[in-house]
Amino acid sequence: MNKIFFIGLVFLMIVSCNQKPAQDEHSSMMKMDTCCTTDSIRDGVFIHISEGYNDPHKVLMPLKMALMMAHDKDVLVYMDIKAVELLVKNSKDLNYSDFESAHTYIKKLAEMKVGVYACPTCLKIAGYKPEDLLEGVQIAQKDKFFNFTKGRIITLDY
Repeated sequence: MNKIFFIGLVFLMIVSCNQKPAQDEHSSMMKMDTCCTTDSIRDGVFIHISEGYNDPHKVLMPLKMALMMAHDKDVLVYMDIKAVELLVKNSKDLNYSDFESAHTYIKKLAEMKVGVYACPTCLKIAGYKPEDLLEGVQIAQKDKFFNFTKGRIITLDY
């Protein structure tokens, strides 16, 4: 008898643990409003570029990827160290086989409203001011690093 009672008790505990709490229509709607769906939130791609004229492949590959991913992802491009030299108005364009030029990628990204950001300290060290930046390039602000997407953030570092 004790064995049957124990088995019955375990069964009731398992069944009761698997029950969902009752919800009224209002709490269900609130839960749906705060829940994330794959249709409404896009993931973001944070692309960091630090190379410059010394390694065109390491500059143009991530710019090309940014352009490709911007069609269905939120994208932010952050350029620092030597890369800021490519972002100023009087900079020489960068070319490499099988890629479009750096200025072409930056212009296309700006047209797609993709944030292309220059490190303010690196820009200053390179001898430039914010007003020297190409059209569509902005000075980096830390808030933009987290607010450019509501989805997950994937980082590509070049």
